[in-house]
Amino acid sequence: MIVCQLFAHATIKQMYDEAKKLISDAQKIVVIQAENPDGDSLASALALEDLLHDKEVTLYCPVEIPKYMRYIPGWDRVVGDFDTKADLAIIVDTAADVLLSKVLETRGVRHFLESHPVLVIDHHTTESNLSFPHTMLSGDAISTGEVIFNLAKDAGWSISKDAAELLLASQLADSLGLSTQGVTPDSYRIAAELTELGAHVSAIEERRREFMKKAPEILKYKGELLQRIEYYLDGKLALVHIPFGEIEQYSDKYNPSVLVLDEMRLVDDVEVAIAIKTYPDGKLTGKLRSNKPVSEAIAGYFGGGGHQYAAGFRVYDNYETTLQELLVATSRALEDTSK
Repeated sequence: MIVCQLFAHATIKQMYDEAKKLISDAQKIVVIQAENPDGDSLASALALEDLLHDKEVTLYCPVEIPKYMRYIPGWDRVVGDFDTKADLAIIVDTAADVLLSKVLETRGVRHFLESHPVLVIDHHTTESNLSFPHTMLSGDAISTGEVIFNLAKDAGWSISKDAAELLLASQLADSLGLSTQGVTPDSYRIAAELTELGAHVSAIEERRREFMKKAPEILKYKGELLQRIEYYLDGKLALVHIPFGEIEQYSDKYNPSVLVLDEMRLVDDVEVAIAIKTYPDGKLTGKLRSNKPVSEAIAGYFGGGGHQYAAGFRVYDNYETTLQELLVATSRALEDTSK
């Protein structure tokens, strides 16, 4: 059985070698996305499918791919049935149990993950807390697609035009078009090489804009969300609450939190913007964006994680209790970063 291996930067070559061996030894592979798929996870999964064209690859996600993400070609190959006949599972873009709860609750899946090799490819800096044995491949990158690109280069895999476009789409999705604080010189070098392979930002953005068009009711709803924003900690924290009824009504057309988070972050004096969704089973999810490197620390307070400027968490508690804890966590994180 493969045990969880967390490698330091000095052993990046060992991580690549472990990942390549797992993939080489497998013939049937199931690629798993978390229950909150995004542009990076979807594009990374599809890129792996293309890169591993000599294998039998199944793309699995426990939820249906939202309509606003369907600008990424191949989304319809993602299925909701887990292939228990696979030799290897590859989890992309998460190393957190809480984001795989629907996966783990699916009959037979936990047993599969505990009895088969599992490779986790992720770019988040949060340490893995997965409750089953796995091998970790991570790196200092803005997207999981970048980690996969570096693995492909190390393995000598041929990167087709389609795979290059998917890897570039993953970069753009997780960095707001290569504009966030985490973008590095390597990010631009990778984007340049993917462009040389035939990918084009303009083609990706043209499709994305088409799928991101909003119905009049969504624009009206955005206005309602903006009016509901609350400010705490002397205006440093902007928060909006999204109840389950609105999640049901609007999520398939547009992610409610994404509608307003970036605008919340651009308000004078705001350092942290958070959207909290509540569900009937008592679950609350939080999506964070920040102007200071505190998002990961705040999410970590609740067992979540992500990046310094973008993160998320999930808890089972009432809204008011979570709000009070959120104020404490945000205040501490902002104080720590100002020292």
